[in-house]
Amino acid sequence: MIQTLEWTDQGVRFIDQTKLPTEEVYVNCTTHQQVADVIRNMVVRGAPAIGVAAAMGIALGMKNSKAENGADLKKDFDQICEAIRQTRPTAVNLFWAIRRMQEKFEKIRVQQVPQIKQSLIEEAQRMHAEDIAANRAMGRHGAALMPASGGVLTHCNAGALATAGYGTALGVIRAAVEQGKKIHVYADETRPFLQGSRLTAWELMKDGIPTTVISDNMAGAIMKQGKIGAIVVGADRIAANGDVANKIGTYTVAVLAKEHGIPFYVAAPISTVDLETSDGSKIPIEQRNAKEVTHIAGKQMVPDGVAIENPAFDVTPAKYVAAIITERGIARAPYEQSLRQLSQQNREKP
Repeated sequence: MIQTLEWTDQGVRFIDQTKLPTEEVYVNCTTHQQVADVIRNMVVRGAPAIGVAAAMGIALGMKNSKAENGADLKKDFDQICEAIRQTRPTAVNLFWAIRRMQEKFEKIRVQQVPQIKQSLIEEAQRMHAEDIAANRAMGRHGAALMPASGGVLTHCNAGALATAGYGTALGVIRAAVEQGKKIHVYADETRPFLQGSRLTAWELMKDGIPTTVISDNMAGAIMKQGKIGAIVVGADRIAANGDVANKIGTYTVAVLAKEHGIPFYVAAPISTVDLETSDGSKIPIEQRNAKEVTHIAGKQMVPDGVAIENPAFDVTPAKYVAAIITERGIARAPYEQSLRQLSQQNREKP
């Protein structure tokens, strides 16, 4: 399985996703500031992976802390959490992970400094293992929704690279293939960062799953030709009403799916469900550097001075979503009820 990120004695190790698919390069972070940069610069990306990276960044920062007493350690802890918090605004898993590490710290803050540091490292490692287990459970639940054969479309990358391992949307596809289903994946290239063509295709080729990359503006035509039996994507935040924030272009795919009568599924862990956000209009949308749009592989593709929009995400209204696949089961409309019920359940055991 692809090692997206891992805790080591030397630091937190990430595969550099900005270099894929042509180079398989790893980055080792020895400070929490370096982990923050890795998140901000999309060396690691995908909501579940960002969450685990945040936890590991906090644990690494605490490991490096020079504090000798609990009060000074708490000051360092708060500063580290704030540095990680400032990296990216849309993926709710980032804030979920910070909150979980804060809760852990509060439970153990009366312990000795070395014990606190070790406990936070263990909590981050636990979150890594839990994410992989959750993805496999998600795959088991979602595989039944996939067609026995034919095309499945996905947008962006919601695979092992977007998680601690196995994947959300691609985990569903992987599980379906493991069950013997004959699936051919159509991967939207996902402009402007090309997560589909660079990352999803790379992952699926490694797994030997038949894959065709299409440009984003081909999706409707491919659906009309009858080549797509289902669509499955990941999510960066799911509001309480089932509205889904995901990579820019997802909304377009969902509208086209509705028009062509194709089920549109979302696969995401419970940690991506944000019950405190009532609907998609309240989800903050990250605006990224215009150069991601103006340049491809370092070459300028637009005239100087032209205005650029570069929102990293869009919001798909719940009415377009056939089901939301989580590690605890499948949620269907009305999502206000089903998502709350799943969120309140105990986590499914691996």
